[in-house]
Amino acid sequence: MKGENLQELVEFVAQSLVDQPTKVEVNKYQRGNSVQLELHVAPPDMGRVIGKSGRVANAVRTLLKVAAARDGNRVNLDIAEPN
Repeated sequence: MKGENLQELVEFVAQSLVDQPTKVEVNKYQRGNSVQLELHVAPPDMGRVIGKSGRVANAVRTLLKVAAARDGNRVNLDIAEPN
């Protein structure tokens, strides 16, 4: 999957999880065949995106890695802390 598609995938999943989907923002940085995604959500939605013991976040990361591996790419997802 290309970086843009991975970005759209994270946006879709995050918007499905949160109460304020309009506040979801995903920034993409590409270096060679590696894609760095940074997810921003509203402060009250952080718990929904991370999940208990980080299970939701880890599930999203696993989904991304599988999607990226098809094209021989690597992906990393960071969930940014709200200001």
